[in-house]
Amino acid sequence: MDSQELLFFVNGRKVIEKNVDPEMMLLPYLRKKLRLTGTKYGCGSGGCGACTVMVSRYNPSTKAVRHHPVNACLTPICSLYGTAVTTVEGIGSTRTRLHPIQERIAKCHGTQCGFCTPGMVMSMYALLRNHPEPTLDQLTDALSGNLCRCTGYRPIIDACKTFCKASGCCQGKENGVCCSDGGVNGLAELQDGDETSPELFSEEEFLPLDPTQELIFPPELMLMAEKQPPKTRVFCGDRMTWISPVTLKELLEAKFKYPQAPIVMGNTSVGPEVKFKGVFHPAIISPDRIEELGVISQACDGLTLGAGLSLDQVKHVLADVVQKLPEEKTQTYRALLKHLRTLAGSQIRNMASLGGHIVSRHLDSDLNPLLAVGNCTLNLLSKDGERQIPLSEQFLRKCPDADLKPQEVLVSVSIPYSRKWEFVSAFRQAQRQQNALAIVNSGMRVLFREGGDLIKELSILYGGVGPTTVSATNSCQRLIGRPWNEEMLDTACRLVLDEVTLPGSAPGGKVEFKRTLIISFLFKFYLEVSQSLKRMDPAHYPSLADRYESALEDLHSKHHWRTLTHQNVDPMQLPQDPIGRPIMHLSGIKHATGEAIYCDDMPAVDQELFLTFVTSSRAHARIVSIDLSEALSLPGVVDIITADHLQGVNTFATETFLATDEVHCIGHLVCAVIAESETQAKQAAKQVKIVYQDLKPLILTIEEAIQHKSFESERKLECGNVDEAFQKVDQILEGEIYIGGQEHFYMETQSMLVVPKGEDGEIDVYVSTQFPKYIQDVVASTLKLSANKVMCHVRRVGGAFGGKVGKTSILAAITAFAASKHGRAVRCILERGEDMLITGGRHPYLGKYKAGFMNDGRILALDVEHYSNGGSSVDESLWVLEWGLLKMENAYKFPNLRCWGTVCRTNLPSNTAFRGFGFPQAGLITEACITDVAVQCGLSPEQVRAINMYKQIDITHYKQELSAKPLAECWRECMAKSSYSLRKTAVERFNAENSWKKRGLAMIPLKFPVGTGLLALGQAAALVHIYLDGSALVTHGGIEMGQGVHTKIIQVVSRELRMPMSSVHLRETSTETVPNTNASGGSVVADLNGLAVKDACQTLLKRLEPIISKNPRGTWKDWAQTAFDQSISLSAVGYFRGYESDMNWEKGEGHPFEYFVYGAACSEVEIDCLTGAHKNIRTDIVMDVGRSINPAIDIGQVEGAFIQGMGLYTIEELSYSPQGMLYSRGPNQYKIPAICDIPTELHVSFLPPSEHSNTLYSSKGLGESGLFLGCSVFFAIHDAVRAARQERGISGPLKLRSPLTPERIRMACEDKFTKMIPRDKPGSYVPWNVPV
Repeated sequence: MDSQELLFFVNGRKVIEKNVDPEMMLLPYLRKKLRLTGTKYGCGSGGCGACTVMVSRYNPSTKAVRHHPVNACLTPICSLYGTAVTTVEGIGSTRTRLHPIQERIAKCHGTQCGFCTPGMVMSMYALLRNHPEPTLDQLTDALSGNLCRCTGYRPIIDACKTFCKASGCCQGKENGVCCSDGGVNGLAELQDGDETSPELFSEEEFLPLDPTQELIFPPELMLMAEKQPPKTRVFCGDRMTWISPVTLKELLEAKFKYPQAPIVMGNTSVGPEVKFKGVFHPAIISPDRIEELGVISQACDGLTLGAGLSLDQVKHVLADVVQKLPEEKTQTYRALLKHLRTLAGSQIRNMASLGGHIVSRHLDSDLNPLLAVGNCTLNLLSKDGERQIPLSEQFLRKCPDADLKPQEVLVSVSIPYSRKWEFVSAFRQAQRQQNALAIVNSGMRVLFREGGDLIKELSILYGGVGPTTVSATNSCQRLIGRPWNEEMLDTACRLVLDEVTLPGSAPGGKVEFKRTLIISFLFKFYLEVSQSLKRMDPAHYPSLADRYESALEDLHSKHHWRTLTHQNVDPMQLPQDPIGRPIMHLSGIKHATGEAIYCDDMPAVDQELFLTFVTSSRAHARIVSIDLSEALSLPGVVDIITADHLQGVNTFATETFLATDEVHCIGHLVCAVIAESETQAKQAAKQVKIVYQDLKPLILTIEEAIQHKSFESERKLECGNVDEAFQKVDQILEGEIYIGGQEHFYMETQSMLVVPKGEDGEIDVYVSTQFPKYIQDVVASTLKLSANKVMCHVRRVGGAFGGKVGKTSILAAITAFAASKHGRAVRCILERGEDMLITGGRHPYLGKYKAGFMNDGRILALDVEHYSNGGSSVDESLWVLEWGLLKMENAYKFPNLRCWGTVCRTNLPSNTAFRGFGFPQAGLITEACITDVAVQCGLSPEQVRAINMYKQIDITHYKQELSAKPLAECWRECMAKSSYSLRKTAVERFNAENSWKKRGLAMIPLKFPVGTGLLALGQAAALVHIYLDGSALVTHGGIEMGQGVHTKIIQVVSRELRMPMSSVHLRETSTETVPNTNASGGSVVADLNGLAVKDACQTLLKRLEPIISKNPRGTWKDWAQTAFDQSISLSAVGYFRGYESDMNWEKGEGHPFEYFVYGAACSEVEIDCLTGAHKNIRTDIVMDVGRSINPAIDIGQVEGAFIQGMGLYTIEELSYSPQGMLYSRGPNQYKIPAICDIPTELHVSFLPPSEHSNTLYSSKGLGESGLFLGCSVFFAIHDAVRAARQERGISGPLKLRSPLTPERIRMACEDKFTKMIPRDKPGSYVPWNVPV
């Protein structure tokens, strides 16, 4: 078969590919072939949206063009014939003109690291092409498939809201109240004087959206579609053939010829299988624009939908039908719509087809259970003719006699109308409300005998509880003829639990939760139907108890609304002085246009090689043998580096690079394959054969480490006399809390490019890291070079959060070794799954506490133990433990305190630094203790917090003095701004009136010490050049990773030199310009480097003072020229030696910190006691920030950290197998907060400016502190769960571990359903996963 030409357009330019590889996806094609690097690789599985582009298709029969967003990482280029692709570069650039969405997302401060921004821009752009004035629902829907790890989403929504019809208002009239009239619970929100802050951006200045200015659909493609004779297109590759039939007849012929070939429309099911499960298809059939597959027809008995319609098109069709037809006919359609709103993200819904979704029969498919209960029919066609089969449980189980035959094609699906007295409902519960696969889902249908309440037909199907979708057929049969009452419900629950069984070791785990959901959904169905019956015949049916009504309502969700109160600039400040003003991120516009260059965006170097790692598949084993022969024989493979090559240089400090004789975790680096291309390297890595012999013990959890005494080091701090104090208190309690780990999930995975210079052993390392100097040291050591020959360059980092230091240096050292050995550039970019497997994250903690307290809540004695899961090597674990112990008391003065901590060595990838550095775990342990004390005293946790708080001038448990005045201010202000007492009463009233929904309210104070612990770790340097044209070039030791340090530095230069910001430029951070820098982290990057830059500027000004005073009205160009003429240097080095700090662990005292950031947050949540879902209704945050250098950046840091903390404490859950394999290796299994998770209302305010002598312009570093405030959501959920338990008469302590996932919330709300489920005896089965 001859391969044909592939023709499509990209950004208005024609692309013709003669020898197309059918295995090539659009993302690598855009990035590597067309060099359009604005579209980013984030996960490779369609789960993060970083690779979003817009595809436009012309339909010759309707003469319409359809624009839709797609994930380029899953889109095969062969599927793009005749389409127009638009990438972020195609809609606007700094060289041509900006598109309004690019301008607004940047100017509204919607970018931080900027890596996710092009994807956000393209999702919004596709929405605006279809709806130039979108509603807020359309907007949040369009962004549901895009993840951002930095901003917390609020500024992105702000930017997009400027396109909506009514930009400033929530557009949600709830109870007839608009957000601008009053707040949640009908309470007025804003006191006078709250709205004095100037806006962070001004809408009046924005470019208007002009749809006539957009790229037109290429007329050539229209002509081609109209005129071209329909003929199957075939593209042949080395291993695979892609067949694209354009008529139904040709499709049937292709399926006859290749019966085993899958039919691919959106590639959202086959694509991930090929990529992640190694499935291979020699032929793929991809129908293109076959009219019969896009049919939408309405008959008297129902709706027939073409199998080729995308899920998004199905959603629009059903929404339309539901509007037009009476409710009784549209029961099934409404249920389908409910699931289509939350299924996947917008990109996947626009790619995936209805037929593909049905035929794939995923065990957690959301639509199949509903289509099955709705008695749908599948219309099949083959060369033998047409056939119809029911979409039944047998079909979903793939029973041969109920399935498609190999040559058959699914053409359409018939979905019948529902009848009078028939009710259909849909249920699902996932880890996150949107864009997350269901843990359990269900479709349920009941038909009653005319006018009666006796069951005539009943159908119940579940997804997620077996290898396929499961039907409770026998239970349904036995219930026919029964009346619809509580007795029937009770019987139904028992029957269904007997029929739909799950073994204790079932894949996916969460077994008891799944069993509970099975009957909780049944109860919800019972209530929904009872309510509908009551509406149809009020006289006949009893009404539901008011307190049960809430079980049926969706969780509180109103449109997002927020207020920000930041600091005003002093009216005396010069207008051209930028300090204290909300200046846009320096790279904001370039982030939004895709012109910002990250490590993997750098063009390929001549003869560049690619390196990929082979990692251990065992957690604790001896390596018996490694066979490289097959891998080395593959085409393109240049070399494989093992520990033998690195003899003498295979370690640095405490870390070993490649495994020698033993492996200590799954993900341990064993060897590195170097090949001509990424594909060749990956294929060869799979052929490396390693034989292991397992070793004992296998230690994964902290409990196992305690059992085997597998400890690294320990630390202890003590103040007062703890034992004596325990003798004098009224009460003593003991407790413990477990805090799970967290994955950094920076959007840009670990990336590096190493280029040998060919002379004197010099080597350039371009790497995404927070610590270039450390990379320089490790690479120099590995190559046996002096540091002056290794230059490390960092332009920007696509998010780091602590995860781009230790492991990055090991990856870079091996990559540099390969580059040096072969004298060629080597690139290494980890895939998301590899990154998550290899790099480790936040330390899981076990905290044990014993508190002695008085009846009024004063805690007089506290004894705490911290156990941290360090993983398989030391890394930064000891430092994290120390920092946790130093900060553990949070905002409280415990007069007698003993805290001890140890690091556990386990067989997990080594855990490392993560934003907050030990405090988020240590602080949560203390807050959990406070909550327990409050329950014991019969007080609210807030009362106990207030009575134990630091007051005025005090000293910490390590003898450092502090002034707690701002802490009290934050607490008071937060109480007032959040209307805490009014809302506490409203929450109690809500809980009294509702049985199955509960609300909780919690307020948390914050004291976050900032400093480096050692003087040497706080030093910083900078270099400032002034050129003769009056422009300045500045470089410093800080890394720009989204926190806006470069922006703040330019503000500093502008103020100090009184030079416009536009005249100051900053290129990259490099060990060439500023040597011996410290790591960027710990909230001090702008502080320390800003002081160094300030020093350099002051040196220059001092030198130039005589020149400037002689010509005060001159420009910088005049002054620079004069200085040059007088031989005065225009270059200066700036230096800051660090804050005086020390800590003596022997004595347990010191002055490790320079200052404290104070704050408070109040959060209100609503939980669904039947499913464990929760919604954050509102959060108020008050922060003491000293004097803000840039309020826009600072608010972004606080909000972004808060949302990341909220993720840590609620939905981010790492899952490991009992053998130590990480299951959650991508966005499909590991859920970070998405747009649906942010608080409906978010109010952030800064205290008025306070003076603080030693820091940069009295500012405070805010990178980490806000993260801990996320636990206000944890404790609000805790409050709601306690309300549920109290109502059900459950007393006794409530032990909750973090994260508070839907599973933990549901199982803590014990009720008759949790009592009804069968429980497995521990030890009687091997669980699917272990909690680590």
